[in-house]
Amino acid sequence: MHDYSPFYSPFAPALLGALIPLLVVVAAWTVIIKGYALWHAARNSQKGWFIALLIVNTLGILEVVYLIWFRPDASNIIGSQTPAKESSPQA
Repeated sequence: MHDYSPFYSPFAPALLGALIPLLVVVAAWTVIIKGYALWHAARNSQKGWFIALLIVNTLGILEVVYLIWFRPDASNIIGSQTPAKESSPQA
């Protein structure tokens, strides 16, 4: 007769083997999306967003919300306007 712990599960090795790749993918996603969002917040001088994105870990949810709804458009950023095309003189 075997004495098993109440925490023992014969499925534990298989479950752990399936969870490790999932954790690696989630960690990579979080680092990539957080870096991208932090880069945009810093570039746009949004100090409040930068601090919130740096401190709060939401598996990329807050970062995606920022990138979709709160990141300024490129046309609204000072210094990013393209010069107007000059019209060529008609001969």
